[in-house]
Amino acid sequence: MLVPRRIAPSLVVDTVHHGPFDLTSKTPGRLTLIYFYRGFHCHVCATHLRELERLTPEFAKRGVITIAISSDNRSSATEMQNLLAANNLRIGYGLPLTEARKWGLFISTSRSESSLGIEELEIFFESGLFLLRADRTIYYLSVQSMLVVRPNFEELLYALDCALEHGIQRAARTSVRYEL
Repeated sequence: MLVPRRIAPSLVVDTVHHGPFDLTSKTPGRLTLIYFYRGFHCHVCATHLRELERLTPEFAKRGVITIAISSDNRSSATEMQNLLAANNLRIGYGLPLTEARKWGLFISTSRSESSLGIEELEIFFESGLFLLRADRTIYYLSVQSMLVVRPNFEELLYALDCALEHGIQRAARTSVRYEL
């Protein structure tokens, strides 16, 4: 199980316009924000990604590299990039489900067409958000088990500002899961 302060798995994906992304070779000023999204078929993801595209320059000002990744093929990832008119946000594609499982992402199966009338992938992962320190330790994570309820990127920026003000090293605490 992935938890804060643990090293994140390796991650290598191609991106639509930014070349290969290899987590081990990226050196953010402070953090790397990785947003795993369901795919081009998901209208909720498109809405959420528009917000991340809009806020990517704000994250960059704080020393945060951003990337959004799906298991889509290059063609679908390019369509998402075009739909978003994404110039700032890296759009990664082709993440195998075996790699998604290493990140603790939930796996879903297709129910045919999405509400957009786009054929869903037969099997895809649900969304998840990770903030990683430069040494690849997990600072924050949020993994969804269904389509709805996503982290708010504006709130994440505010939380990041608070963490930076108080020293990002002190701010993260390891969460413990308790069984009731």
